Amino acid sequence: MTDTLSLLKLRRSVPPQFLTAPGPEGAQLDELLAIAARVPDHGKLAPWRFIVFKGDARNQAAEVVARVFRERNPQASEEQVEFERKRLTHAPVIVGVVSRAREHVKIPLWEQELSAGAVCMTMLVGAYAMGYAGSWLTNWFSFDREVLTAFGLAADERMAGFVHIGTPTAPISDRDRPVMADIVSYYGS
Repeated sequence: MTDTLSLLKLRRSVPPQFLTAPGPEGAQLDELLAIAARVPDHGKLAPWRFIVFKGDARNQAAEVVARVFRERNPQASEEQVEFERKRLTHAPVIVGVVSRAREHVKIPLWEQELSAGAVCMTMLVGAYAMGYAGSWLTNWFSFDREVLTAFGLAADERMAGFVHIGTPTAPISDRDRPVMADIVSYYGS
């Protein structure tokens, strides 16, 4: 239990531009995805799925992002287009967590969407436990239907986020955290 608590206390997000190879591969990546799929899932609906971007697939996805960004922003400079293109090329492994929450007679959409968020966080914690670092991000293209369609999402699916995983290139620093007294209350007290 102590190791788990220590891990949770030390986990930090590392921006993708500070992640490099190696990242999880093969059986280790399969294990990480299986761990992420063990989140609370009322009704056993699995209201999420994974799209793994690694190797040259990252470059293919990056070209989609660059093309759509250029179409949406014709005034953008080549440097801006290149910045957008690189968003999906830094980390060696990126997992798109797709929310496929759908109307259900018993399970509210909100619960299904929360389950997809739990997948993202569990994947990050699992990656840290394996010795990697990562970051859960969305960016504009997580909400762009043309990009999502190119990535294989159905019209009723949404991107819960991209989990970027790799090895940090520099020491991981912490950020300011909430003051607990500002965010905790006790009902009935």
